[in-house]
Amino acid sequence: MVHHSFPTPRPGAYGSKAYTGNDAPTLKSYSPIDNSLIGEVLCCTEAQYEQVIADAQATFAEWRKVPAPKRGLLVRDISEALRARKHELAELVTLEMGKILPEGEGEIQEAIDIADFAVGLSRQLYGKTMHSERPEHRMYEQWHPIGLLGVITAFNFPAAVWAWNAMLAAVCGDVVIWKPSEATPLTAVAINDLCREVATAHGFPGLFSLVIGDGKELGQKMAKDRRIPLISATGSCAMGREVGQVVASRLGKTILELGGNNAVVVLDDADLNLAVRSTVFGAAGTAGQRCTTTRRVLVHKEIERSFIDGMVAAYSQLPIGDPRKKGTLVGPLIGEGAVRAYEEAIKRAQEEGGEILCGGKVLDGMPSKLYVQPTLIRAHKGMSIIKEETFAPILYIISVDDVEEAIAINNDTPQGLSSAIFTRDLKKAERFLSQLGSDCGIANVNLGTSGAEIGGAFGGEKDTGGGRESGSDSWKQYMRRQTNTINYGDALPLAQGISFQVDAI
Repeated sequence: MVHHSFPTPRPGAYGSKAYTGNDAPTLKSYSPIDNSLIGEVLCCTEAQYEQVIADAQATFAEWRKVPAPKRGLLVRDISEALRARKHELAELVTLEMGKILPEGEGEIQEAIDIADFAVGLSRQLYGKTMHSERPEHRMYEQWHPIGLLGVITAFNFPAAVWAWNAMLAAVCGDVVIWKPSEATPLTAVAINDLCREVATAHGFPGLFSLVIGDGKELGQKMAKDRRIPLISATGSCAMGREVGQVVASRLGKTILELGGNNAVVVLDDADLNLAVRSTVFGAAGTAGQRCTTTRRVLVHKEIERSFIDGMVAAYSQLPIGDPRKKGTLVGPLIGEGAVRAYEEAIKRAQEEGGEILCGGKVLDGMPSKLYVQPTLIRAHKGMSIIKEETFAPILYIISVDDVEEAIAINNDTPQGLSSAIFTRDLKKAERFLSQLGSDCGIANVNLGTSGAEIGGAFGGEKDTGGGRESGSDSWKQYMRRQTNTINYGDALPLAQGISFQVDAI
């Protein structure tokens, strides 16, 4: 058993002075693989939290002075440090979160990729130049660091989502305070420790800080803290509403990445093999615990039977078990609450007229009681359960008459994160991507809903929160915009032709 403590490994390791007392509460981390205790941390005390904020403020005062391309050099070194420890970090992600090892490797690769992206971005924090209506005037806009960034992350991506935020924020000149999920604190300790070592070597030990708590109180404290102008929060829609309201009440800013209830449309001209393979990964990958997990398939009635047969055959071959073992494709759920939600959703679906096509059971004889069967349910559009997100591998298959009905059902949920369509018809594909089509932040053609590629802005609409991360111009959220006008003449013309004459002094 590996024991970690916060923040005793060395003075200042996680953003505060070494804690030497013994009255801090302890947070234990259990592996969902076999329910073994893999480590424990001491939670952040009030005094430590205040020290973290003070250290962050002092660091920001100096870090913002560093030219952005020079900030990029620090992030470049983080990228190299992550590469050097990629496999070890991936093993920790798998052990603590339960995703299969190839997905753990992929998650650390995402952190590496966003660091590489941020290095290039450090030379591209562009502002616009505008023409002034006043003679001998110049207008332009520029971007300045916003200050302290609070990052609240969920258990399912314990490394990548923090990196999406932290790497961009760092090149933008901000300082990062991380509050990880209480289910995955050890991954956060390892990642933050590595990044803090790099930052320390560059002379900025307070650039990345970590605060750990057991429960939502610490996250609430950060949301209320006016010293943190921007909060990026990933989690449930309910959590996002609470964080968003608290931060808005102090006129702070938020980046919210919340729930998804993602649908795949499969039309009668689709490549059925491609659609089945993609949907299996989207629905069963990470044991259904991605915000982009495919939860609904809207399949044309003419090919519904063939699609179902293909999905049932594929599901019957899914190896379920220890995610560390080669060949396993589906690991455990994160905890007992997730298993209860899985069972309750299946029961409700049956009560509402859903038909279980395969799966639907918690597995016996596994290393822990957190392994469940990926489940296919034939559903209909009138069922209320299909409008709710259950963080488990449950896929609802719904028959549709045409692309218009599919789009209507796709959009008829509170969430609006990811969506996809499988078709060979260019017109129908473009219809799905048009302003009259999918209302989600992500819309794909001939690939599934799950999986984010660095470079494109990630995020969704409606109850998904509206945030954007990891690409495009999402960097602007981590900065404040300033419009500048310079008068290089001798006169003082006013905008809009206003005349306001006073005698010269």
